[in-house]
Formats: sequence, structure tokens, C-alpha cells
Amino acid sequence: MGDTIVALSVVAIKAAKSRGKAYKLSDGEGLYLLVTPSGGRYWRMNYRHGGRQKTLAFGVWPETGLAEARAERDAARRVLARGEDPAERIKLDRISATVAASNSFKAVADDWLLKVEKEGRSAVTMKKLRWLLDFINASIAKRPIASISAHELLEMLRKMESKGRYETAKRLRSTCSQVFRYAIATARAERDVAADLRGALIVPKPVHRAAITKPKPAGELLRAIEGFEGHPNTRAALRLLPHVFVRPGELRFAEWADTPPRCVIIVVG
Repeated sequence: MGDTIVALSVVAIKAAKSRGKAYKLSDGEGLYLLVTPSGGRYWRMNYRHGGRQKTLAFGVWPETGLAEARAERDAARRVLARGEDPAERIKLDRISATVAASNSFKAVADDWLLKVEKEGRSAVTMKKLRWLLDFINASIAKRPIASISAHELLEMLRKMESKGRYETAKRLRSTCSQVFRYAIATARAERDVAADLRGALIVPKPVHRAAITKPKPAGELLRAIEGFEGHPNTRAALRLLPHVFVRPGELRFAEWADTPPRCVIIVVG
């Protein structure tokens, strides 16, 4: 009869003393603790695959506990039962993890922004898109895009809703959806989790304001603008708007390059 291997215990591990040479404390089914002369305790597992003796490393005790080491051993034995080499499987899993990490939400979003910019989106539109995505990148920029869940994305959008920015949250969900669809098209994700959030966000109630079509109300508005005492940039923009007839967002992100070469320069004092 063969010797019976007694399973390890935490007490036995703590009591293990270093010796002149490294020695093993077996736990069964290939798992053992290697105790070195310097007192280090390393989890190892011996196994055979393809007719060759091989060894796996599961970490260092006590950072890797007994239960964790046994779980690693059991996982390796399941890989062996499928006819695979656990060491090769670990290498492949690490490569997959590295690839997933390189395909972060920000990396995919940056690629998508470059694509739409080359498609002819205006500078104003590109600024708006980057401004929107900065909110999400602050939280999940480094997360592999394929591992982001709908619930995780919803938590980010809820933070914006909590500030009363319902329309911005709605636009951001739509922009994120475009990023996820681009990730699917480039084989970096399998589904658009932003699409699952349709109907989950608060729909802001539109406020309809009557257009000013008569001289008297128009004059009242211009005088009100002249009396505005807020931020100087805002006051300048309000005074400029009646002369250029553009949307507020277009004026906010306008650059000198957007001005026609022979345009008359309006000085707002």
C-alpha cells in the first residue's frame, strides 16, 4: 500500500520551519507547499501532460491562502480533464486579458472619434462629442469595453441625471451607443449595452418658448441683454448672437477658422 497523504492545514503551514534544503509539504492531487531555506513558502502543483512532467506556480503563502491554492489546483485539474495543458491555458488567458485591457473604452472611443472626424464632422461637433465622452472617461476610461455592463453604464448616466442634466445624459447614452457599435464592428465587443438603456433615463419635458417676431419685444430683449451683469464671456456671447444668428452651442465652440476670410469683424464692447 502507498503512503497516505494527509491534507495540509493552516496550523501545519505556520509551523513549518526552514531547513538547510528546500522541502515540500504535500496537500494531495499534485498540490504542495515548497518551503525554501530562506523561509519562503510557495504553492506549486506537479502534473503530467503529453508524457512530460510539468509544474504550475500558484503564488506565495500567506498572500495566496490554502483555500485559494486548492481552488487553483481544482481549476487546473478540470483543464487537464479536457485534454488541455493548464500552463498553456494560463498563458492564453493572460494574453486575452492583455488584449482586453488594450481595448479599453477610451481606446475604442478615441478610434471612433478619429473615424467620424475623417468622415467630415465639423470642428464644433467634434468638440461636443469629446466633451460628452469626457464624462464617461472619468469613470470607465480604462475598463475593457467588452466587460462593461449596462448597469455600470447606467450608474454613470444616473450621476449626470442627479445634477438635473437630463438632456446631456440622453445625448451621452446615444453617443456611447455609437462607440459600442463601432467596437462591435471592429471585433472588440459583442453587444451594445447602451442600447439596453433605452427608456431607462428620465426624458426631459420640452419647454416651448414663443419666438419674438415684433420690433417692440425684440428691443426689450436687446435692452435686457445690455443690462445683463453675469459673466463677461456670457454677456459678450449674448450681445453677439443677434448679429450672427447661430445656435448657442455653435457660438460657444466657434473658432476664428470658422469665420469667412472677408467677414466683417464685429467688436462687442
